[in-house]
Amino acid sequence: MGFDPRSGLAAVLLLLAGCATSAPGTPAPPGEAGPVPAPSQPTPASPPSSPGPGLPGPQTLAGWADEDHLAAFQAYADTCRVARERKAAVRCEEAQQIRRTSRPVTPSAARAFFERGFGVVAAATADGRSGLMTAYFAPEYSARRTPDATFDTPVLARPEGWTRGQVLAERAEIEAGPPPSPPLAWMRAEDLFFLQIQGSGYLTFEDGATARAAYAADNGRPFIGIARPMADRGLLPANGTSGDAIRAWLAAHRGPEARAVTALNPRYIFFSLDPDDGGDPAGAAGVPLPARRSIAVDPASWTYGDLVWISADAGNLVGARHGYQGLVMALDTGSAIRGPVRADLYVGRGEAAGAEAGVVRHPLRMWRLVPR
Repeated sequence: MGFDPRSGLAAVLLLLAGCATSAPGTPAPPGEAGPVPAPSQPTPASPPSSPGPGLPGPQTLAGWADEDHLAAFQAYADTCRVARERKAAVRCEEAQQIRRTSRPVTPSAARAFFERGFGVVAAATADGRSGLMTAYFAPEYSARRTPDATFDTPVLARPEGWTRGQVLAERAEIEAGPPPSPPLAWMRAEDLFFLQIQGSGYLTFEDGATARAAYAADNGRPFIGIARPMADRGLLPANGTSGDAIRAWLAAHRGPEARAVTALNPRYIFFSLDPDDGGDPAGAAGVPLPARRSIAVDPASWTYGDLVWISADAGNLVGARHGYQGLVMALDTGSAIRGPVRADLYVGRGEAAGAEAGVVRHPLRMWRLVPR
């Protein structure tokens, strides 16, 4: 979504229409993702939280036999303690026990765990149509400790006295005026814009030192994707608004022309710099996000720690993969992630993950695996 929130997020795809992750204890961002403050443990509105008699098992899901159940089990066991509902806690403890007593855990044992312990409930949109899946990632960018002609855009710290929900100036005003907080580092303008969409990322300085830029605050303005406006203005083709395409355009038009486009998104993210532990960032649920096994969701419809089956058919952006299917954990949120069939898939860290995330815009179906 996590990042600032996936942040949030967002994914970059939608910008982009958005998502990202937020740091634990901060307002949830996905990809920006366009982040928004999220409760520490949201209450799901849909789908239902308790299985009824005769609820079908996950083995009834199309594609279940082809799933990598062991990889899904490991991701579940790593993150399931964020779930607080009693039956979910029982299933989580069972997974920990399997880990302690089975060395190693086998794919068949992992599959049996899911089939024995969970029922399946489909999530549905109000009109019965497919939802939407996007993706986000943890970007890695070059940065400088002092500005120069290329690295001329400051990464700003949280303004002193900032409070959650406070409304500050819009992006264009913040970037044009005296900075409201101290610069932590300096980046290329287009890189910082994408870092703010994702909500967090990793910086590499000229001396080789690295740090994690973590979401710290926002200006309280709404997140607005720039992909569609760029297509509407003829700056990019309608099916060519991938993250890479948008970044390339902004870099080629750096200066007033690019700022006029990025200003269409009034949201602005402030950061803190933390040590880089070499792993993946934490989402809004407060645990590191397993790549390809975690999603940002709408906290009005899902609860952190929910086990979810996603099925996303081929996307419509140039370069998109055919589809995505499998078990994932709901661990993040973002301001662009709204509705019961909406997910932002965390695909990992770095350039390759970013290239993939930028072309994910797939019709989506989702099922909640409800602990028995």
